[in-house]
Amino acid sequence: MIEVTIGEIAEFCNGKPNKAAEAIKNEKVKGVSIDTRTIEKGNLFIPFLGENADGHRFIDDAFGKGASLSLTEHEIDEGDPRPLIRVEDGLDALQTIAREHLHTVEPKVIAITGSNGKTTTKDMLECLLAPHYRVQKTIGNYNNEIGLPLTILQLDVNTEISILEMGMDAPGDIDFLSKMTVPDVAIITNVGESHIEKLGSRENIAAAKYEIVNGLKHSGTFIYSRDYPLLEQTVDRKADYTIRTGGIDMANDVQISHVEQTSDGTSFNVSCIDEAIEIPQLGAHNASNATLALLAAEVLGLDMAEVKGHFKSLQVTDMRMQRVKHSTGALIINDAYNASPSSMKGAIDTVGSMRNGFKILVLADILELGTYSRELHESIGGHIDESPHEFDLVLTYGDGARIIHDTVAGTKKAHFDSLEALAGALAGHLGPDTVILLKGSRGMAVERVIDHL
Repeated sequence: MIEVTIGEIAEFCNGKPNKAAEAIKNEKVKGVSIDTRTIEKGNLFIPFLGENADGHRFIDDAFGKGASLSLTEHEIDEGDPRPLIRVEDGLDALQTIAREHLHTVEPKVIAITGSNGKTTTKDMLECLLAPHYRVQKTIGNYNNEIGLPLTILQLDVNTEISILEMGMDAPGDIDFLSKMTVPDVAIITNVGESHIEKLGSRENIAAAKYEIVNGLKHSGTFIYSRDYPLLEQTVDRKADYTIRTGGIDMANDVQISHVEQTSDGTSFNVSCIDEAIEIPQLGAHNASNATLALLAAEVLGLDMAEVKGHFKSLQVTDMRMQRVKHSTGALIINDAYNASPSSMKGAIDTVGSMRNGFKILVLADILELGTYSRELHESIGGHIDESPHEFDLVLTYGDGARIIHDTVAGTKKAHFDSLEALAGALAGHLGPDTVILLKGSRGMAVERVIDHL
């Protein structure tokens, strides 16, 4: 993590230290915190001044817990004994300090965005690269204008590769993060309907994701899949950076084929490797994520055929196609971390292709769809009806999911007002041949069904 002097911190953020800070300017701070609940001894504390809260109220608490220094946006009393540095904007200071630390460490930077699959692809990349390089990745989902700088400030000075997940809420978000980090490799996993309420159209979503190339080095590489027409229409293929593509469409540089669900995960082939690739993750979408990760590994000098075996040790963040075995032998696929229409359809297809004899879909609301909510929830019901796979039971929970329930026509179904009641309906169908998908937006917390079972 960052370890610099108090004087250097002042220089980085163009801040004005008070007498107490100036007196110890050669002492070092180690690490940065914005939350006194997690602050550690020697940290720099950065309080934010927001519309509804003022982090400056916690400066004394930060020092009491061992902070060595604090920034402040407030005027400093000349006699204040606490070491403080006055800055115009705490968030801007955090970002500036992170940029300086990134310049000091100088790792290869891999930036990842997409409507779905960012975290899984990040985990896959770490799995492939860690045996060969000193790698650090985004902490949890610290992927926005606050979280990403905090991730950067955790980088050890000997880090060779930094894998940075980039999330967005509005146009310009990815542009800012990309220019802040100047990636060597930029990856877009896919383009779906996430954030359509705020961005207004799928075209706008594609354009917002494509902002990830705005900070890409001229000598860098952009990796994406040509399977998404809206993204394909947006990409400038005459750009001066290298472009590599992977996916099912034959137009991709590397084509995916023979995707099969196995007892251990997913098996698939890619056009540049003779042997099948096996990942301990379910879903054709994860075959795509793995292919993009392999392309990035190749860009960094590794042989795809040689490193594909590292996937055997892959561990991904919980609630992303996570397999949970019930005491009855039933298999629960917990994909409840979040949901978009495209990711829900992908999860449904994955469970549909599995060999279990009794297949149950437990579906909750997809949130933040705004005026598109009815249309997109109806599309889930239509997808189930049109699927080549048969499902034995569809159970729904939530106002949006009721639309799915009402749309489904060819499958036994039931809607519930509580997850406890829904779990009660599941209880009679549990057995070694049963597979259950749990899918919904984070706010629905549909994984609670497992507790009730």
